[in-house]
Amino acid sequence: MNRRYYFLSMIGFVFILQSCKPISLNNSYIDEKLPGIVPELFAPSFVNTDAIEINTVFNASFTEMFFTRIIDGNFIIHHSNLINGKWTAPQPIQMYTDQKSESVAIDPSITQDGNTMYFLGINPEDRLKKSKPDIYRSQKIDGKWQIASKVGYPISTEKYVESYPVVVADGSIYFTSNRPGGLGKGDIYRAQYLGEGKFDTPMNIGSEVNSKKGERSTYVSPDESYLITGNTYTDEKGFAISFKENNKWQAPVHFDIGEPLKKDWIYFCPYMSPDGKYFFFSKRYSNPPKSGWKGVTKGEVYWVNVSAIFKDQRK
Repeated sequence: MNRRYYFLSMIGFVFILQSCKPISLNNSYIDEKLPGIVPELFAPSFVNTDAIEINTVFNASFTEMFFTRIIDGNFIIHHSNLINGKWTAPQPIQMYTDQKSESVAIDPSITQDGNTMYFLGINPEDRLKKSKPDIYRSQKIDGKWQIASKVGYPISTEKYVESYPVVVADGSIYFTSNRPGGLGKGDIYRAQYLGEGKFDTPMNIGSEVNSKKGERSTYVSPDESYLITGNTYTDEKGFAISFKENNKWQAPVHFDIGEPLKKDWIYFCPYMSPDGKYFFFSKRYSNPPKSGWKGVTKGEVYWVNVSAIFKDQRK
């Protein structure tokens, strides 16, 4: 069966299963009105505020939600828990011992059991030295997220960038790096999980996805049947999707997110909800437009019904 048809069929099957559940689906999403085929702000005033917010994700059981908020130059991961049917007010998670100095904790990805988080990090000491970002890990013990530690070599390196970690069902991680041997400015790698917090040598996922332009902002489904990444393959901005067929990634195809893409806005942080129903993404604006994170003035999280994402993938 064609992979795209199979994927769409599975989405339909999930819809049927979810419709049989007696609980309110909205409760999994902060009781928000569910979006249609046009992207909408996710959880205004709860997640999206006057501050800069990006990259909302959930744990697999829909009992904890995470996103990053920038506060006084610090990129801080926040979380909310579903307790007795109600979501708690978002609270920051302390990832580094030094809370006063500037640091970066962004792009969280949660293991299937909900007890380990990987994220892009720059600790206060490295931020002061203007070091490259690495991949960090935090463990949840007795219901509390612990101070994070850097995931060691061969995942993190001293000289090169490691970013956008995505943990899949078997504990392996995908990430982006500009380490030597790649095909472009930044390639997507996969590192097999070996157990006890260790990983095998990262492997480049191949020229079908990686290009000379450099890849970024990647999401990989837990079963590794598809990935969504920033579109560098055509002239359009936004995102592209690649399906895995016969254990090989296919050339990514750009898709319409349901709205015209805004000029000078950066679209990033693709993410699929654990139930497979909603596509989340972030976008930011900097003033002037090419000033990057130093000039960012707005960051927002959006979501859209997944049927809009794959409607043009039928072939």
